[in-house]
Amino acid sequence: MKRDSLAQDCGWESCCPRAGAGESRRPGRRTSWLLVLVAGWLLLGADRAAAQTNSGSGFVPFHITLDAGNKPQDLDVGIKVLFALTLLTLAPSIILLMTCFTRIVIVLSFVRTALQLQGAPANQIIVGLSLFLTFFIMSPVWDNISRDAIVPYQAGQISSGEAVDQASKHIRTFMLKQTRPKDVELFAALAKLEPTTPDQLPLKVVIPGFIISELRTAFQMGFLLFVPFILIDLVVATVLMSMGMMMMPPTTFALPLKLLLFVLVDGWELVVHSLIRSFGM
Repeated sequence: MKRDSLAQDCGWESCCPRAGAGESRRPGRRTSWLLVLVAGWLLLGADRAAAQTNSGSGFVPFHITLDAGNKPQDLDVGIKVLFALTLLTLAPSIILLMTCFTRIVIVLSFVRTALQLQGAPANQIIVGLSLFLTFFIMSPVWDNISRDAIVPYQAGQISSGEAVDQASKHIRTFMLKQTRPKDVELFAALAKLEPTTPDQLPLKVVIPGFIISELRTAFQMGFLLFVPFILIDLVVATVLMSMGMMMMPPTTFALPLKLLLFVLVDGWELVVHSLIRSFGM
């Protein structure tokens, strides 16, 4: 009592370890016990509610599997999706190798090289022009495929296999018209096929023969394009040597003359016209 009264009189009861120690600890202990009891009650109530919900609703765990039921129609749909994805992946190769695109893009590249122009026209312009010319030249073939294969298949008149056979028949006819018999015979001999009619030749023989023939025709047309420009180079080089200007590069004078000649004769019209006529149109 003396110490408490002394602490109150001196005003340092907050600094005294015994003054008010019991009063400060009792509320903290009571609060902690209350928190523990409330948490335990909440956990017990949650467990009981979950048990009642599971027992009342009859919850049954489910499993997600990749099994399609092994049904034939499911398997057919899966094969169709796989075939569609494969066709989309091979679509650029089909356009490049089974149409007239190969010959056109090679000839246009030869024109740019013969003019000694490195970046004009750009590759995007050459490829774009080649694609549009391909669509123009192949439009009769697409129309025949649409009439005999796509439209009947959409109407349910023929099956997917028959539609593919009809489409491949028109593609085969186009390729055989542009293919040399020598090239087709080469791959037929390598495949060890028996003598058969051209309509019965498989595409594995027709397609490589068509590609080789297209490369040969494109290089022949490229050589013919190079001849007039080579003559211009020879004339310019001879004139410069006769004038004693041997240190002057002939390209400096030959390039403007080539461009002038190409523009005067309407070179792009002649090249495109020759390409289209080369396919029998």
